[in-house]
Amino acid sequence: MQDIPFFKDLSKEDIGRLEVISIVKNYKKGEFLFIEGEEPKWLNILLKGTIKIYKTTPKGKEVFLHTIRPVSLVAELVNFEDIPYPASGIFLSDSEVLKLNYSKFKTEFLSNPKICFELLKSMASKLRIINNVLQNELTLKSDAKVAKFIVENSDLFSSLKHNQIASILNITPETLSRTITNFKQSDLIKFDENMNLTYKNHNKLIEFFTI
Repeated sequence: MQDIPFFKDLSKEDIGRLEVISIVKNYKKGEFLFIEGEEPKWLNILLKGTIKIYKTTPKGKEVFLHTIRPVSLVAELVNFEDIPYPASGIFLSDSEVLKLNYSKFKTEFLSNPKICFELLKSMASKLRIINNVLQNELTLKSDAKVAKFIVENSDLFSSLKHNQIASILNITPETLSRTITNFKQSDLIKFDENMNLTYKNHNKLIEFFTI
């Protein structure tokens, strides 16, 4: 518990109190942490694995928002605002989550300025993520989206199918396949026999989404 950045300055007594109101739960790839519209009961901290956050349109289309990696708070705004989850969270890999009883956490710990400061930093990070999502959708072409995803999430190519990655990027599987082929032919990336992706020209990939 004390290794988690949010709680690193707490006393042993406070850590003990946190342990009383928390559980650690393991999830399998493909399981949901929460579904859009559910009421929040826990303050969730991702310890291991990856979570995809997405919304579903009225027509049933999935709109990718972002991925969350450890160690991170997950959708903490719903706890602070006491609102239903505005999106869904699904695990992209086997994962581990620390779940804190939020009502007890609020009563016993939110008066601690150090914890509040860490929570504010986490929320500021989420605002940057949302700004990044909007920028991607409004300004980046499909090849730039793929290049950015490769730079930031190259490990997911070995655990996700291409149609899943295409869904995350809000492009067609055909567009993703064509872009990956172009990147390989341009000697920017390569795959090994286990579909692990590695860069061959990291700087050139970055140029796609920073120019």
